[in-house]
Amino acid sequence: MSTQLDEFRTQRERMNDRILSIDHLGIKRFFNLDTAAYRDGALDGKTKELLGLVASMVLRCDDCIDYHLIQCVAVGWTDAELFDALNVSLVVGGSIVIPHMRHAVETIDTLRTEIRTDKNNG
Repeated sequence: MSTQLDEFRTQRERMNDRILSIDHLGIKRFFNLDTAAYRDGALDGKTKELLGLVASMVLRCDDCIDYHLIQCVAVGWTDAELFDALNVSLVVGGSIVIPHMRHAVETIDTLRTEIRTDKNNG
């Protein structure tokens, strides 16, 4: 059974491949800059993903929220830590963030279900 998150992953990969196939220097540089921003530096990559999540919530970008939640779960943030970060985004962004919080919590639930399913199948 395909989830909305599976569809997001597939669409994102397909369109990123298509965009990079355009072979435009400026676009490639921006994509590289975006990737590099989340590497370990003065702040570790794990912390940067959490910062990306909060920024995405405040900017109200569900695609970005999904991407950063996938990364945050992969690097080991707990639900309690994620919910604390979502609280920060709510305080910073205000009530207009609430629909995106609903989306984020649904994505977290889906990611945790995937992990439980993988454990039971492995």
